[in-house]
Amino acid sequence: MSRDIQLKERWNELVEQLSNQFADGDPLELDAIIYLVGVQELGQYHRKYKKDDKLDLMHIAICRLLEPYGYYEFSHFDEERWPHYTIKEELPPLKAGEQSVLMKEAIVSYFLEKEYIA
Repeated sequence: MSRDIQLKERWNELVEQLSNQFADGDPLELDAIIYLVGVQELGQYHRKYKKDDKLDLMHIAICRLLEPYGYYEFSHFDEERWPHYTIKEELPPLKAGEQSVLMKEAIVSYFLEKEYIA
């Protein structure tokens, strides 16, 4: 099976599972899934987040998701237990479609690693 077909199938499976678990079956968009990764990485599930916190959670997620690709490296946890990352390598300029594929690939890899999907 080609890599693109496998990615698409795994992505669809992941969206369906997450949507059923967190959105009563309404399909989650990419940004919502990135947000969920941020919450997972922070580990503070049962609190309300302000708008700025939500943006920070998405930043944490993007750093964590792109860490295996060599773009970011975990640095430390701050006094509130928020993870911080340093940039190891600048992301190359990507078209919107390429950016979307990279993030979907990174998200699928993340959830495979966490054994949420097979």
